[in-house]
Amino acid sequence: MTDLLPIRRALISVSDKTGMLDFARALNARGVEILSTGGSATEMRKVGIPVRDVSELTEFPEMMDGRVKTLHPRVHGGLLALRDNAAHLEAMETHGIQPIDLLVVNLYPFEATVAKGADYETCIENIDIGGPAMIRAAAKNHGFVTVVTDVADYAGLLEELNANDDRVSYAFRQKMAQIAYARTAAYDAAVSSWMAGALGDAAPRRRAFAGTLAQTLRYGENPHQAAAFYTDGSARPGVATARQWQGKELSYNNINDTDAAFELVAEFLPDDGPACAIIKHANPCGVARGATLLEAYQKAFDCDRTSAFGGIVALNRKLDKATAEEIVKIFTEVVIAPEADEDAKAVFAAKKNLRLLTTGALPDANAPGLAFRQVAGGFLVQDRDNGHVARGDLKVVTKRAPSPAELDDLLFAWTVAKHVKSNAIVYAKGGATVGVGAGQMSRVDSSMIAAKKAERMAEALGLPESPAKGSVVASDAFFPFPDGLLEAIAAGATAVIQPGGSMNDAAVIAAADEAGIAMVFTGQRHFRH
Repeated sequence: MTDLLPIRRALISVSDKTGMLDFARALNARGVEILSTGGSATEMRKVGIPVRDVSELTEFPEMMDGRVKTLHPRVHGGLLALRDNAAHLEAMETHGIQPIDLLVVNLYPFEATVAKGADYETCIENIDIGGPAMIRAAAKNHGFVTVVTDVADYAGLLEELNANDDRVSYAFRQKMAQIAYARTAAYDAAVSSWMAGALGDAAPRRRAFAGTLAQTLRYGENPHQAAAFYTDGSARPGVATARQWQGKELSYNNINDTDAAFELVAEFLPDDGPACAIIKHANPCGVARGATLLEAYQKAFDCDRTSAFGGIVALNRKLDKATAEEIVKIFTEVVIAPEADEDAKAVFAAKKNLRLLTTGALPDANAPGLAFRQVAGGFLVQDRDNGHVARGDLKVVTKRAPSPAELDDLLFAWTVAKHVKSNAIVYAKGGATVGVGAGQMSRVDSSMIAAKKAERMAEALGLPESPAKGSVVASDAFFPFPDGLLEAIAAGATAVIQPGGSMNDAAVIAAADEAGIAMVFTGQRHFRH
């Protein structure tokens, strides 16, 4: 095997023809013979690039609507033959097989077809067969063959040829082979995942996930951890699809927290009014709705001003100048919104370290999807938590029913609690959180922490009493004993929303009745570990 090898013959067969003509023209200028199929060959001939049909090479016509065109020994033999193996060379001569030094293939747009919501038969027809077979053959034989599967690598190959007197190094061929195998793996993962969904199989025997590198990160959660950010190719609006207008490169923790913030604020539809979520370490430290975006931000900020410092701000509407001016009064890591007007961008321009992201839309909080987490020796897969409850789903279990205003706040608090690390306790009043207790091993501790935060903000804001007085409280899971509820009652809560289902429900309800507060059960839990 030789390190530097020339390219004398190339097979180009691409679905995505972006950049193909310029690339083929550059190869032709270097004296490379070009083989091609179907539409790719037609496009090259239109602009005068000499091209030879694969059917001429194989002496066999394309057939079955193009399903059979490259599946032939003269194609695969030309890709797989070991050029330093006498027996291989003899077989090539005996059967009229010509070596192929470069394979350029990108696959039928299966993922895009599925994303458009195409029917089953259309998706099936967009599963590429010949392309992956050729890619794998060329990648296996990278000792002698260069394979290119991504439009983004055309320029790199031409640079390689320029640097090495029209030859390609073994290191470059290795790199292209790895990219090629990753592409076919991702393609097969997309097909198998789609098919499992089409069959309604929630737990297929084998599950594959794939991603495309979006960003190499400076480090992970901590400086000693290497990290990278991959996108999954979905169109779900969020940090993966956002445009960054300014600020430093996003870090691992920025991306994680920004995703948490945007998924939370997306629970509140823009048509229902402005909303803001402020996140710190993947937990909300303030969430609010308001008559204006500015009011929503101010109310969210007033829940926990201490924790908001260095946090992530997510908005459910176009960011305006007034809100931007308020946000920049403290250090904020990232602001994400569907849009931002030019005046708001101008305000942020003076804060070079603040990252501004716009997504064009909010993600659908009700959309199905999968979430997965690695554990030692495997990974867990589950549906996204897209569970919601409405007023009609609530069961009043106490002597006193909640008032209409309390019901509004109960549903608001319940929505926020869904995005708080368990054990989660959320106090809310007037469409805003006033205390959040997250991630505690005891629900009692979560209740106490949330109440303490409310007391601390009362002192900071000069309020006569804790904003938890007269609030409602949401618990992401049932109260196993009355103690957690009693902490909420002591903090001043007047109504409670929780799933119910504890063996001690009767005792918890009795404690609520004794205090004269209202309680509703949702019948739904929102653990978030």
